[in-house]
Amino acid sequence: MRTDATLVTSPKLAHRIGFGALALRPSGSGVQTYVRELLTALDPLFPSAALRATVQCDAVGELPPRVTPSVRPVADGVRRMLYAKMPVRGVDLFHSLDVDLPVLCSGATVSTFHDLAVFDTPWAFSKYRAAGERALLRDAMRRADVLVAVSNFTAERLHALCGRDAAVTPLAPAAWAKPPTPEEMRDIRRVYRLPERFVLQVGTVEPRKDVALVADACRILDVPLVLAGAGSTGTDAPAGSIGLGYVPTAHLPALYAAATAVAYASRYEGFGLPPLEAMACGGAVVTSAVGALPDVVDDGALLVTEHTVTSWTAALRVVVHDRDTADALRTRGREVAATSTWTRTAELTRDAYRSAGLRI
Repeated sequence: MRTDATLVTSPKLAHRIGFGALALRPSGSGVQTYVRELLTALDPLFPSAALRATVQCDAVGELPPRVTPSVRPVADGVRRMLYAKMPVRGVDLFHSLDVDLPVLCSGATVSTFHDLAVFDTPWAFSKYRAAGERALLRDAMRRADVLVAVSNFTAERLHALCGRDAAVTPLAPAAWAKPPTPEEMRDIRRVYRLPERFVLQVGTVEPRKDVALVADACRILDVPLVLAGAGSTGTDAPAGSIGLGYVPTAHLPALYAAATAVAYASRYEGFGLPPLEAMACGGAVVTSAVGALPDVVDDGALLVTEHTVTSWTAALRVVVHDRDTADALRTRGREVAATSTWTRTAELTRDAYRSAGLRI
């Protein structure tokens, strides 16, 4: 049910808050980091409210102790969407943490938008997936009482598409994203048999992340490219790259800090959490100046404004061959990352709830 907060004369006290958290997966990253960290940070802000979250059965352990799980079977794709669409009753507020809204809800509704990639970069998705996700996004744009965007960039894209304003709640590095000890860095080099110097890119090997561009620049600079994440050991990984496959979250801080440079050659980002987390760990980050990334990394990373091999080679050369520049980036990156906290994200989210006419 869509309401107009400007018409509310006596705010309703929200005793019961529900969350759509089907995107949460054990030890997942990206959107899953958002779900996990936000729920943890929101919990102390609502000491007298009953909190519950709809989750897949294998992700119950990811919830804070005071959040009651509403359990669904493990599912993805269409099945997960159908579970998300099931009616929700017995709540004063329901916040979908990854867009999908239930077909019916007893309370006010809030929907978080992480990006509009299926509208802005449809070439990166299959025809049917893009069509399905566009329909879900448009439904949430139309029906949610409050729209939440994770960046100013995503809020601007939302306004351009549906004419509605969104509350902006920027993200923060995950709790694990902290500078490693020298011993941890030595151990990570030994475990993965890392070269003395290397450029690192973390994330799924997919067209939007353009790993091939970084690989071309690394070949010109004669420095190894190390990939970590889904597809990094498969046929889509660039020839000559060193693929580590899936890397446990506990290993990422030392991996980021050990890299000579951390590259993030994305073509589109609604926020861009990986480079911010790399900065928090002490990585010397070089990233594309696209989407939300310039706002997210500020001056804590080296921004590449042109998506060409020439530009990426020039940017990486500065970091790979100039130790002083790399060290300055590491220091400034940690400072910038430290200004983002999940407590602030939770407070801004609470403000968004209040804009729905709720007393919280």
